[in-house]
Amino acid sequence: MAQYLVAIHHLDDWDPSTETEAILEDIHALNREMIAAGARKFVAGLTPASSAKSLRAQPDGKVLITDGPYLETKEHIGGFWVLEATDLDEALAWGRKAAVACRAPVEVRAVFQKPGPPADKI
Repeated sequence: MAQYLVAIHHLDDWDPSTETEAILEDIHALNREMIAAGARKFVAGLTPASSAKSLRAQPDGKVLITDGPYLETKEHIGGFWVLEATDLDEALAWGRKAAVACRAPVEVRAVFQKPGPPADKI
């Protein structure tokens, strides 16, 4: 089974207090459905992008830390799931349900999986 990121996008000025009880219950119901199906591997909600810190390696080997998100966009990931699905169509079906439950745009993307070194070589 492949893993897929199903990410919820919010506008940069999104206010978490605007999520109604109905939205939260729909999200909880979707989480229960994902768990029952054995699809959900990890889930997380994120604080607003304005609270992020960005870290960038510098040519001198130091790391610059700045306030704000790494990407300068009008939308940011507000939360996400990592799901196991048999294929992209199944992941998109979960993404459709997430868009409805969260009442927000959703992105579905396969998790890049490249075989790593054997455990005894790490």
